[in-house]
Amino acid sequence: MAQIIVPSNIFLTLIIVAAAAAGYVEAQSPSTSDVSVADIVTPKFFNGIIDQADASCVGKNFYSRATFLEALKSYDQFGKIGSIDDSKREIAAFFAHVTHETFHFCYIEEIDGPSKDYCDESNTQYPCKPNKGYYGRGPIQLSWNFNYGPAGENIGFDGLNSPETVANDPIIAFKTALWYWMTHVRPVIGEGFGATIRAINGALECDGGNPATVQKRVEYFTEYCNQLGIAPGDNLTC
Repeated sequence: MAQIIVPSNIFLTLIIVAAAAAGYVEAQSPSTSDVSVADIVTPKFFNGIIDQADASCVGKNFYSRATFLEALKSYDQFGKIGSIDDSKREIAAFFAHVTHETFHFCYIEEIDGPSKDYCDESNTQYPCKPNKGYYGRGPIQLSWNFNYGPAGENIGFDGLNSPETVANDPIIAFKTALWYWMTHVRPVIGEGFGATIRAINGALECDGGNPATVQKRVEYFTEYCNQLGIAPGDNLTC
């Protein structure tokens, strides 16, 4: 029987297509180099969150879409990952956590924060300073000295000596949220929304720690995915 010789490039293509169909590799996703986060986080989308906060909330005069977009200039890879739907999922996930952490942008600082101890004395690289509180502040509620220290170094403020800066400057506040996200959350974003919960507050909420708050985060995420016209994907809880 005569041997049929298939050109190597065609053969390779057939292997890739077959593997993709079998689920061994992901099909090529559209480039997101031209994705505009501002076109996704529209005034309608952002205001749809903050407008749910009570008029008396201090955050209503602190957070804004404009300050978010200004902070975004320092983290311009946020919302640009994988396919366009992947980018939208990342944005939906970020704002789901922000919504939960701040109650629709109502709070700037953690409730009863000054009464809580967020000083890890074993961390000698970023030692706590006297009379300074490293409780939750900003959109993602940045906490602990070991987060305030490197966040300040990256952004350009003294996170250890002046942690209150996060509650006084809305652009820096959003930058701390984006810094934390790109440093700790982005690496696990492909594992599903549940992995992002674990990266933000897993010690307290995941593995049965607080199922109600996990579910609330998931509800916000699926709501924002629906608004953006995408599926939320798998592995939503932790």
